Amino acid sequence: MQSTDTSLLPVLKQYFGFTSFRPLQEQIIIDSLAGKDVFALLPTGGGKSLCYQLTALIRPGLTIVISPLISLMKDQVDALLASGIDATYLNSSLSSAESRKRISDLHDNKYRLLYVAPERALLSHFLKDVVNWNVNLIAVDEAHCISEWGHDFRPEYRQLVKLRKLMPDVPVMALTATATKRVREDIIKHLHLRNVSSYIASFNRPNLSYTVIPKSDPYQQLVSFLDQRKDESGIVYCQSRRTTESLAERLVSDGFSAAPYHAGMDSIERTHNQELFLRDEIKIICATIAFGMGINKSNVRFVVHYDLPKNIEGYYQETGRAGRDGLPSDCLLLFSGGDVVKQMYFINEKENPHERNVAKAQLRKMVQYAESSECRRKLLLHYFGEQYAKPNCDGCDNCQIPREKYDGTVDAQKFLSCVYRIYEKSGFNVGLRYITEVLTGGDTEKIRRWNHNDLSTYGIGKDRSREEWMDIGRELIRLQLLRQQDNGGFTVIEVTPEGMEALKQRAPIKLTKPVQTGDAVKVREEDGYDRTLFNRLRTLRKQIADRRDVPAFVIFSDVALRQMAREFPVSTEAFKRISGVGEQKLRDFGIVFINDIKDYLEENPRAQKRRRKTKKPGTKSSRMNDTTRETLQLFRAGKSVEEIAAARNLKSGTIYSHLERAANAGEEIDLNRFVTPDELREIRAAFKKIGYGNLTGVFELLGKRFDYEILRIVRAMD
Repeated sequence: MQSTDTSLLPVLKQYFGFTSFRPLQEQIIIDSLAGKDVFALLPTGGGKSLCYQLTALIRPGLTIVISPLISLMKDQVDALLASGIDATYLNSSLSSAESRKRISDLHDNKYRLLYVAPERALLSHFLKDVVNWNVNLIAVDEAHCISEWGHDFRPEYRQLVKLRKLMPDVPVMALTATATKRVREDIIKHLHLRNVSSYIASFNRPNLSYTVIPKSDPYQQLVSFLDQRKDESGIVYCQSRRTTESLAERLVSDGFSAAPYHAGMDSIERTHNQELFLRDEIKIICATIAFGMGINKSNVRFVVHYDLPKNIEGYYQETGRAGRDGLPSDCLLLFSGGDVVKQMYFINEKENPHERNVAKAQLRKMVQYAESSECRRKLLLHYFGEQYAKPNCDGCDNCQIPREKYDGTVDAQKFLSCVYRIYEKSGFNVGLRYITEVLTGGDTEKIRRWNHNDLSTYGIGKDRSREEWMDIGRELIRLQLLRQQDNGGFTVIEVTPEGMEALKQRAPIKLTKPVQTGDAVKVREEDGYDRTLFNRLRTLRKQIADRRDVPAFVIFSDVALRQMAREFPVSTEAFKRISGVGEQKLRDFGIVFINDIKDYLEENPRAQKRRRKTKKPGTKSSRMNDTTRETLQLFRAGKSVEEIAAARNLKSGTIYSHLERAANAGEEIDLNRFVTPDELREIRAAFKKIGYGNLTGVFELLGKRFDYEILRIVRAMD
């Protein structure tokens, strides 16, 4: 099958309103159009759907999309129809009459895309019909479901090879957001992909911030976090079904817009609550892990883990449901040792010893992540086999407010010595909590029975609480001075060779102070847009969406609304330049949004004045304060951003913002300190092509090679 010789960008703009591709999208589409089988692993929000949707528009015929979720099918089709693309779906939610009509339309070649559940695609009458529909591509979404090693194995996915055998010349595209190497190999094997082109994107989500705080008064901590985000949508993940219901009920009584979701609810009520959330009728969904896969809601601004997740895979997938539109979004985890105990209780109930050991190892990794003082982004990426090169991500609590280190040599010696003395006396190792009981002089039946109250280390740690010693013990495990092992279903600790060496040599040991309880991270969002206009346009969007009976994001994304509230487009030509405005949406919604923006400008003279004054973000302004002047002086003296940040005890991001402010005030910034002349020309060409208001679009067009801070300074200098 040969590819059509055509330019992809005009089609991308015509139907989807974008002027550039996200990483790997273009290569995936080109390979698919060339008739190749393709495997694509793109993170949530990485644009998987567009890969087969654009392909479907270029090559004549029908693209079949295998999707496991009914709600996702409807959302995808609604969005495609709003963009002027003929699409439909077949699933159990349709009446017999409606199904027959759609099948008749398929025989008449009325659609470019068909979404179908795997069970439906394997029915004999479907297999009989599909060979007559001029199928040009089979796209298998959520392809990890085909693997027993995947996190959501579905046996019917294994039978999809029937479609391949029935139409051997039709290329297959397999897509997923999470897959280990073993799962990727399973997908390729069981779908019979031939000469496959594999694309593995970065797991990094730069727009997400990660914060972990000790759980003290969790409900009040959650309320403090939500109070700053009352107009935003978010998910609160809970461990138990009961917690989702009680938490949602309590939030509603305190004036928040919330509802529960879990697998034990009546299916009608569960679906109703999900629909309310998708349509912004409620802002907060309190859910178990049953909620999320395939939820096509791009404007989730936060994800809170009210309880500790079982493993990092689940945590990464659940946090990934925030910020799918690329805008700044927050991920908060409330962590306590009590949650670890609860998880261990459930793990110990597993009958299979291998499953227990695997689950314990996964939980230990999760606890290490929660307690670590390292960059959380670096830890997440490392878990998935990816290296994060920067020393500071400036997007997690540990990078923004580094935790203090102290000379913990004495504490470490006490702990290591206690572990060693217990083993020396009794010939067996014990668990972490038991060590803390011995250190603090606990009077328990076990301590007396084993005569551990006679040890020289008994009671030598009374100056600290048991929880403090638990923190120190886990820190020593992270430093590999102690290690955990499974002993007949119980986790025990022992001193490692490195720990023995430190014990003998009394080597200095630096420990990290545990994170202190405090308010959650502040709202992190892109500046430069008129928030009053944004909220007004959001109301207009919801009214139109309700009339069309679709979720609000189907009309326009938050990215598009923020750009409108930044650039004030009052002509058709200007409105066409907004990200996400294709030809169909321009025809359907352009006039009504343009008129609303005009009305707002007439009603708000200050906004009108700001619009005339600001041709683009970064227009010169005289606003410079003393701290900005000090940064500028050091920069002109030859100091690097990192050196200035260290000298002034500030974050690098703050120094970059000072330089941007100075550029906006008319000060000259030597851009050659950041980019080469060729790179500068490339950046300026990207701004000229996409527009100065679409910073995210420029970032992606340039392949994410330049940090946002650099792009902002270049923009301010132009």
